[in-house]
Amino acid sequence: MTIAHEGTFKTEVHSDKLTLLPLTALVVGSMIGGGVFNLPSDMARAASPGATLIGWAITGFGMLMLAFVYQTLANRKPDLNAGPYAYAKAGFGPFMGFISAWGYWLSAFLGNVAYAVAIFSGLSFFIPVFGDGNNLVSIVGASICLWAIHWLVLKGVKQAAFVNIVTTIAKLAPLFLFVLIAVVAFNWDRFTLNFWGRGGALDAPDLGSVMSQVKSTMLVTLWVFIGIEGASVYSARAARRSDVGRATVIGFLGALGIYVLVSMLSTGILSQPELAGLKVPSMAGVLQPLVGQWGAALINAGLIVSVGGAFLSWTLLCSEIPYTCGRDGTFPTWFAVDNENGSPVNSLWATNILIQLFLVLSFFSKSAYQFFYFIASVAILPPYVFSGAYALKLALSGETYNQSASGRNRDIAIGALATLYGVWLVYAAGLSYLLMCSILFAPGLLVYAKARRERGEQVFAGFELWLAGLVVVLAIVAAYLLWIGKISPL
Repeated sequence: MTIAHEGTFKTEVHSDKLTLLPLTALVVGSMIGGGVFNLPSDMARAASPGATLIGWAITGFGMLMLAFVYQTLANRKPDLNAGPYAYAKAGFGPFMGFISAWGYWLSAFLGNVAYAVAIFSGLSFFIPVFGDGNNLVSIVGASICLWAIHWLVLKGVKQAAFVNIVTTIAKLAPLFLFVLIAVVAFNWDRFTLNFWGRGGALDAPDLGSVMSQVKSTMLVTLWVFIGIEGASVYSARAARRSDVGRATVIGFLGALGIYVLVSMLSTGILSQPELAGLKVPSMAGVLQPLVGQWGAALINAGLIVSVGGAFLSWTLLCSEIPYTCGRDGTFPTWFAVDNENGSPVNSLWATNILIQLFLVLSFFSKSAYQFFYFIASVAILPPYVFSGAYALKLALSGETYNQSASGRNRDIAIGALATLYGVWLVYAAGLSYLLMCSILFAPGLLVYAKARRERGEQVFAGFELWLAGLVVVLAIVAAYLLWIGKISPL
């Protein structure tokens, strides 16, 4: 049984082994989730069509390098089956492994908060009382859904294949229909009117330098590609290790094509200010003037079913991450407790209590969906950066290349480029989000300390102590800046 990442796809095969097709579907289902439904406004919020194209080019190249990294590591390190955080631990020690695992978990449950907001924002098309998805009624509704799923998981409910098939169709069908209609309605003059975002035309604002516009797209593009490691996370269940890498690359290319079409075609239908002002899901706002209310209803219904399935899958995945970490000593053993139904009970409680807390906090955010997926995107950067750095380290050292040195120079280049792309994302994320994310990483130091003491091992050694101190200092600075209003949620 497998559980998807950013989207939702779950599949079962005989002997619990996955071949190329289900692995590819896992990657596609992992990446194509709720984010794609809001791409038109998310990309246009601070970027012109020209800058958006550059953003996709950078992201496409960087994510392709990361896909190649997971392809390489799956083949060269078949004993590491837990995905990105296992690579960080193997390459850079237990503390870096923990930072990677903690970031992965933060990204997972904060992604669920963003999904909850998106679901109820979509529902507001049919039931207006839900507003933008983060008012009081929406939070109550999301909380009921959260704890209903919690109860089901505690009962050991795992047979969700039919639900995932429905949700996969529900998200792909509207996307293909949107692309077909948008191709027909595409207006080249509107697309090129303010191509570089420098103003000068009627209702065409100056969006700043092209570089600043490109930077503004980076967390958006990263958000929709979270899940590229989906096949790697479940590599232990692959029938052939080589299929893990192939599935990652094929799934990535398919998702990239859909993302570029959705975001770029939209800029030929509505202007940048019009796109930026649309509510979640903005794809509905693009389709509605073309075909009428039924188009918007279709997109909203597709979002609700798709993201609803993702919410279920992510609830399971969120609890699985600390459970696995508790079993291998990265987290305290408390997280590794399961009940008589085989459900990770303590991990599930910890995850869903945190999701509930952040659902309440969403009430105070002006743009809750964007805020939580930005933070989720920043939190997952350590796993991605360390994955690229580990692939680079293996290639430079020659480890695993003794039998076959062919391709080593290629892997050095891939590892270096993937690492540089990760560092670029850290820069593009901006100081405010990095500081706010440090507040979430700081409590993790206590969790790591407890796990190390349980194993009778030194908590921090050498450079780790300095790094832990830096995280604490950044968290204190961030808390102070939040308090005086110098940085704030969207």
